[in-house]
Amino acid sequence: MAANAIEITGLRKVYAGHRGAPPQEALKGIDLDIPTGSIFGLLGPNGAGKSTLINILAGLVLKTSGQVRIWGFDQDVNPRQSRASIGVMPQELNMDPFFTPRGALEVQAGLYGVPRSQRRTAEILDLIGLTDKAEAYARTLSGGMRRRLLLGKALVHAPQILVLDEPTAGVDIELRQMLWANVRKLNAQGMTIILTTHYLEEAEEMCDEIAIINHGDLVVRDKTQALLSHLDAKTLLLTLRAETALQLPEGVSAEKLADGRLALTYSRMRVSAGDILSAVSASGAEIADVTSREPDLEDVFLSLTASRGG
Repeated sequence: MAANAIEITGLRKVYAGHRGAPPQEALKGIDLDIPTGSIFGLLGPNGAGKSTLINILAGLVLKTSGQVRIWGFDQDVNPRQSRASIGVMPQELNMDPFFTPRGALEVQAGLYGVPRSQRRTAEILDLIGLTDKAEAYARTLSGGMRRRLLLGKALVHAPQILVLDEPTAGVDIELRQMLWANVRKLNAQGMTIILTTHYLEEAEEMCDEIAIINHGDLVVRDKTQALLSHLDAKTLLLTLRAETALQLPEGVSAEKLADGRLALTYSRMRVSAGDILSAVSASGAEIADVTSREPDLEDVFLSLTASRGG
């Protein structure tokens, strides 16, 4: 088994301009390796180039230049093997409304050349929770059920890599939890998962590593916890028994929140929480409650994309 499920080198995509418009460079020489067996987050604002990258991996968009290796297969040299190694659950609900879930999975398996004796239709229907709807027309399914069926279609050829493009956009909490339970189960079985999402807390909870793309460039790629540690800022939330003028250490900013609490933000490299609490007490303030707030992935995302012209 290769160390990397996907290896991308110098990947560029330039879309021709229409009606006199200049060409648009969607990807500007991306270099990215995705480790085998990981849950890997691919994040970025709208128009960053995420969808272009995913469509190139899926074989739906031709790259302008660069190299893509999927499960060890060069996309240019072994296109069929590389495409068979990856399954994509698209964001759009594209399916024939007159197929039943069972029929849709069978047709999809046939398109991938899976012999009837090797098809796992019943197993996949059970995994995605559609066994009781196996013979219902797709047009009668709810939006959440259709999204689950998209996941099933991505799994029919037993790919080693699964790409989930905004899989929980617009779905309810119950379906989201079911999808993530399935993702964890598939990953535990050895499948590599690539996730794009606008829900940053979702990426923070699910992903081992994260890459952030902005304006076609790879802004950063690191372990999720390492990304969070890039932000030095920390916040103490204080509830004071009475409003008091505070003498705070240099570099500490104070903000009164709508709920009455006082937010004290500081650099952990310059001052400690103990120094701040000592200064608050020395100012004569009586603290009724204190909590701390760590930076989250949204803070990292906004910081990095803003610093790179996002």
